[in-house]
Parts: sequence; structure tokens; C-alpha cells
Amino acid sequence: MSLRLPFQGRWKLGRKNSLGGSSQLPKQDYEALRERCLMEGRLFEDDSFPASLSSVGSGPLLRKLPPGLQWRRPPELHSNPQFYSANAKRLDLCQGVVGDCWFLAALQALTLHQDILSRVVPLNQNFTEKYAGIFQFWFWHFGKWVPVVIDDRLPVNAAGQLVFVSSTDKHLFWGALLEKAYAKLSGSYEDLQHGQVSEALVDFTGGVTMTIKPAEAPGNLWDILTRATYSRTLIGCQTHSGERVLENGLVGGHAYTLTGIRKVTCKHGPEYLVKLRNPWGKVEWKGDWSDSSSMWELLSPKEKILLLRKSDDGEFWMTLRDFKAHFMLLVICKLIPGLLNQEVGRRWACTMQEGKWEKGSTAGGRMKSPRDTFWKNPQFLLCVWSPQEGRSFPMPCSVLVSLLQKPRHRHRNRKPHLAIGFYLFRLSKYYGDQRRLPPEFFWKNAPLSWPEAFLTEKEVSRELQLEPGTYLIVPCTSEAGRESEFLLRVFSRKHIFHEIGCSVSAVFSKEIVDQNEGQDEFFTKLFEKYPEINAVQLQKILNHMTWSSLGSTQPLFSLDACQGILALLDLNASGTVSIQEFRDLWKQLMLYQEVFHKHNSNQSGYLNRTQLRAAMRDAGIVLSDDVCLLMLIRYGGPNLQIDFVSFVHLMLRVENMEDAFQNLTQDGKGIYLQKPEWLMMTLYS
Repeated sequence: MSLRLPFQGRWKLGRKNSLGGSSQLPKQDYEALRERCLMEGRLFEDDSFPASLSSVGSGPLLRKLPPGLQWRRPPELHSNPQFYSANAKRLDLCQGVVGDCWFLAALQALTLHQDILSRVVPLNQNFTEKYAGIFQFWFWHFGKWVPVVIDDRLPVNAAGQLVFVSSTDKHLFWGALLEKAYAKLSGSYEDLQHGQVSEALVDFTGGVTMTIKPAEAPGNLWDILTRATYSRTLIGCQTHSGERVLENGLVGGHAYTLTGIRKVTCKHGPEYLVKLRNPWGKVEWKGDWSDSSSMWELLSPKEKILLLRKSDDGEFWMTLRDFKAHFMLLVICKLIPGLLNQEVGRRWACTMQEGKWEKGSTAGGRMKSPRDTFWKNPQFLLCVWSPQEGRSFPMPCSVLVSLLQKPRHRHRNRKPHLAIGFYLFRLSKYYGDQRRLPPEFFWKNAPLSWPEAFLTEKEVSRELQLEPGTYLIVPCTSEAGRESEFLLRVFSRKHIFHEIGCSVSAVFSKEIVDQNEGQDEFFTKLFEKYPEINAVQLQKILNHMTWSSLGSTQPLFSLDACQGILALLDLNASGTVSIQEFRDLWKQLMLYQEVFHKHNSNQSGYLNRTQLRAAMRDAGIVLSDDVCLLMLIRYGGPNLQIDFVSFVHLMLRVENMEDAFQNLTQDGKGIYLQKPEWLMMTLYS
């Protein structure tokens, strides 16, 4: 487990305790190394991270290793090893002897978003075509995406079982290899023993991490989770300190992944549930709404069947109320800052500036007295504009400032961080293009924002509401003369940001493209008008949507098709869908649109038998050829081709049936249903 407790702030722009810069990683050209190995007929061996105890570490982790430790490649461990499988519906990973639950919780969250996963894990790698025992991964490292190259030798025990991360699908090895790459980036496997979920989340995305104390959470926490789960976010959480399994089944001082939320309708009223997963792949919550809880009997048979999976796989449901009582931290990593703040207008933009504190010149320390050396610190000019130009009374601008200090040692846990912070001043006049504002400025002007405490953290950040204008940001260490490099990031809707006296007059911001831009406003307006949507309203919504990937062949949803879709989504037999159910549908529709467009190569608006199987495989569904033919007969036209509307209906039905089977089966071969459950599942779906 070994979680390091973070400083609590409103917004956290992810901590990254990795190497002290990509320059400390060996420069390895993945393509050149692989081609050389193929030409020489040998498998790659990475001398910079060898298959030896030096890569494991030199501390307490060595005592956890099994006797007879060996290093083996996946083809030596399985007859049919696969790097990654898009067909695996559940990419569950299990923690090994390394105390890196924080890393595994973040990694499990990564698997819920294949587009983000594929940025970190190139999914076209394999153990067959041009296999040379070499693999590559990408991490966001101090403002840049950097590649990490490894060989595929993994530590195993005498029985050939992986000692560190493994997959529940024993033939999949992407998780174990990714952990090895992250260990190399961090210095060793030992250096993964302590950390926070937010560190790994940011290393996987370069995004913005919001940290919330559930016990002190705002009243709209459920709304925040709802927006987060349908957006491109990764969510983790941590229990209160301690390192033992509690009577309620939770593990103290442990990180979990939040994998879903659900508002269910009980006989006594609504209940708000969250679904969590233990990185161990076992040991679950034993309270209300756990796998064996009687609370499930309060739901309709269909809702119970599709939500409850009785399996000791580490995944479980609990109420939001219990979550707030038993979890210390909730960490939401989003690729754009606007989650709590519902400011509309221009897209978010980000600017990054690197700097350093040097003893004798720019390491001025904190503000202590009018005659101190604070003015010597690096100084950055920030000009902020309102995204809603032309208003008589400009609204304050949301600005997020993040200061990250560069690690000072090859091993992420070897050298402690400095205590850092930053000050913000308002500028009312132009002081010229000097290296630094003179000491007199700081004697006469009080800061608008200052550190409440200087923190020995990788990153400190603050969300600010600023009037349009010009400001000065001064990052510093708590004591003068302390040396380090840093990265300063600013997020806002519209700004210019640069270091005073820098050779470049201004560094313009980079726009952050959000694929879900405008969706939250759309959902809010829609459900203000219709809190619950029936089939007629669903038909109007779907037929007024613009299906951008489908080109000129825009689908037309019939009332019958919408009644069928609604029946699949309506778990509580109300005849309507809620905003949460519609958001779930929206995410699925976006995926179905992409795979349909990809395989509709002739732009006819239809898929044939071969194209249908390929499209379903890309969406994670594998059907036999016989079943696929039956689906074309049932959902397609006389020429055995299927249009997009029928494809949506088919995919939703198949996913429902797959979930029902997996939740009900005890042996993976069959299921038992009572007659009312059978009728509900087969007739109303």
C-alpha cells in the first residue's frame, strides 16, 4: 500500500515524482533498437534497466521477494501471450508484492478510457509480428511526453508466476510491462513503494487533478461525480491511514479506483451508489450494497441482475454516504480544468514556463521583511482577459496556477522536495522590461494571494478568480539560497504569460481541445426541460443530433427503435430514462458512431457480415459467425446488411445480455433465473 498523504487543496495539478528530467533517461531509439535486434536475430536486453536486483531496488522490497526469483519473457510464461486485447471487456489488473496500490488504482482508471490508454500504451505492440523483446511506453514527464523503452524480461517466482503486477487474464502482459517502464522512469521497483494516486494520474495524462476530502465535500458532490464519470476523467480514492484489512472489508491506507456511479430506485426512495475496485483484485466491502447485502432485494429484478456481480474480484458497490464516511481522499483527474467551475465561453488554454532557483542570483526565498531578498526570485507576467468580451461588467476570470518542482535525484524517493509556494500581485502600471521588478515594488504592494504554508510537495496549485488585468506571479522556496528547477503552468480561458526579462517577449497559450465541449450545457438544458425522458422525447433528441462521423448519411431513429433502446436502458421499469442513464447512452453512442464509420468503408450507410463482426470486435464484443448471421437476419434488411440505427439497438442489447450473464454465472458456463426475472430480461429489453 504505502500511500504518502498529500496536502489538501481545492485543485491539484498532478504531482509527478519521477526522474529529474528526461535527460537522465538513456536516449534509446525504439525503432532503431528493434530493427537491429531483428537483423541480428536476438532479443533486446536493456542494460540501463537490467534483469537483476539492481532494478528491483536496495530497500525493504528485497525482503518481500520469493526465493528463487527469475526473470522470464512472456513467451516463456504462456503458450499464447498477448500484449493487449481489445476484446477483453474487463482489463482487471492485480497488485503484486510492490506497495504501489496508488499506481495500480490510477492504471485501472486508465483502462476505462481507451483513447487515453493508447497515448500511454501503444496498443499495436505484440509478441508475434516483428517481435524482438522490446517495448515502448509514454509518460507525461515535467511538461513533456517522453518515451520509455524496456525489454520484456519480468520477475517471476519458481512456479513462473509474476511477482509484481499481473492480469486476471493470465495471457495479457501489458500491465506488467507498463509497471516495469514506470519503475524504470522512477529509478527502480522500490521507488514505486510510496506515492499518491494523483501522481500516477498526471503521469498518464498531463491533466488537472482535483482533490476532495469526502467528509468535507460540497453538497453537490453527486453532481460533480456525475459530470466527471461521463467526461474524460480518471478517478481514484484513498481510505484513512492504516495498513490492515478492516472488519468492514476495506483496507486501511489503501488506494481504490472509482469505476462507476448509479442512482437506483428503491422501495423507500432513491439511493446513490458508487462502484469501487481494490487493486488487489480481491478483498471487498462487506456493508450495505456489498455483493452479499440484502439491500439488492429492494431493486427491480432487472436492475439487480444488471448491476450486481457476486464475485470476489475486488469490485463492489457502496452508498455515497458510506463512501464519505470511510474514504479520506477523492482524486479526480480531468484533461481540462473546468469541472467545478461551470464558466462558459472560450476553450481552456494552458501555458507552461520552466525556470530555476539559483543560489546567489534567483533563489530569493519567501517574503519575510521589507529588506529581504524575495525580489530576486524569478518573476512572471500574467495578462488575463474575460472570455465574455463586450460585457458592461466583465465577470471574474477562472485561473488555475500550478507550480511543480523538478525532482533532484535519479530515484524519485531518494531526495526530499523543497518547501515551495508562489505569490500573486496585481500590477497597476508598467514597470518596463526589466529582469525583475525592483525591491521597492514589494515594499509598497501587498500580494493578492500567498502561500498559507510552504509545502514539501512535488506540486502546489491554486484556483483563482481574477478580474481582467495584469498580474505578477513569483514562485519561491521557503528559504533563500535553495536550488532547484521548476515548471509553472497557467490555465485560463484567455491569457498571455511570460517571464519578465526573458528573451521571448511572450509565450502564447496552447488551446486545450475537449471532445465533450458543450455537452454539459446541453445535458443541463435538456433535463431542466425533461427530468425524465420517454421514448417520444428520446426520438426527437436523437433525430436532432448531428452525427459528425457518419457524414451525409444521417440516421433516422423510428419510434419503435427508440422504444427498444429505452427498454434496454430502463432498469427500474419506469418507462423513462434519467439524465445519468442518458449520459451512459451518450458515451456508448459516440463509440458506436466511431466503429460504424470506421468499418463502413464505402460510405453506404450499411455494414455487411464481415464489417459487422469487425465493428463489434472493435467495440469489445466477440460473436461467433453463426450468431452474427442470426443478428443480421434479426436486425438487418433482406440483403443481410445493417444500418446505424439497428447497429445501435443490437450493440446495446448484446452488451446488456453479456453483463447479465457475467453477473449471474457462477462457473462461466451457465446461469439460473427465476421465471419473473427471465420474463423481465427477455421481454422488456
